[in-house]
Amino acid sequence: MAQYRKLGRRTDHRNAMLRNLVTSLIKEGEIKTTVTRAKETKRMADKMITLAKRGDMHAIRQAQSYIYDKEVSKKLFTEIAPKYADRQGGYTRIFKLEPRIGDGAEIALLRLI
Repeated sequence: MAQYRKLGRRTDHRNAMLRNLVTSLIKEGEIKTTVTRAKETKRMADKMITLAKRGDMHAIRQAQSYIYDKEVSKKLFTEIAPKYADRQGGYTRIFKLEPRIGDGAEIALLRLI
């Protein structure tokens, strides 16, 4: 049994989609997506923030290998990580919104706390 959600995508497409969602979340501070995508994005975003809190060179390289935009990874290490320095996890929050008009999918707002 998988420890993650497959989201109906091939592995390469799923990983690229999650990387894009995490990058957008760090850049914008909040994103709207489906509930299942938000839950998977939350897992990866929390891992990236934990890496940024560590702050050593290896953590920087690991985060930059996952996040597409170098400016976003810089923001992660300079602005976001110090903000959560005293927090032991739970850096994001999921708010459920109304269903999407077209297909009725459950929509959620994923926001950095």
